[in-house]
Amino acid sequence: MRVTNTTANEMVSQLYVHHHGWIFNFLRRKLGCTQEAADLTQDTFIKVMCKDDLRDMAQPRAYITHIAHGVMVNHVRRKEIEKAYLASISDHPEPEYYSPETKAIMLETLFLIDEMLDGLNAKVKSAFLMSQLEDLSHMEIAQALGVSVSSVRKYIANALLHVLRHRA
Repeated sequence: MRVTNTTANEMVSQLYVHHHGWIFNFLRRKLGCTQEAADLTQDTFIKVMCKDDLRDMAQPRAYITHIAHGVMVNHVRRKEIEKAYLASISDHPEPEYYSPETKAIMLETLFLIDEMLDGLNAKVKSAFLMSQLEDLSHMEIAQALGVSVSSVRKYIANALLHVLRHRA
């Protein structure tokens, strides 16, 4: 039996009423910022609303905390990527600065790339990025990572397969 939209909405409403404050405080303690905690609390409940089947939830607080933790981790990763991007463009002379729209597009692209490469071993990810972004040869990558050239070839092949699976 599938939960109707009305029932699902009621369940989400109940979850929100009973657990909003707790999740907000959990995120505020982790992030140290009230505004970010408020935003991520809302994002957490939006994700809960998008879930298909909420009726079998045995431990609602654990379930919502798990979702909130994932939302927080993604938020922190995005901030780190944005910080690295802004640091990299700050080294360029002012005429090379990008418009706000271009910056937003570039950041979103970086976020998508990071998401696509999520789950890869650190050396596999590094080898792939060095080959794609820095145009390094397999030998140069092998030296940088302290591995053999054949390992670099395997790393890059694994990364390409991972990206292809992610796109499918």
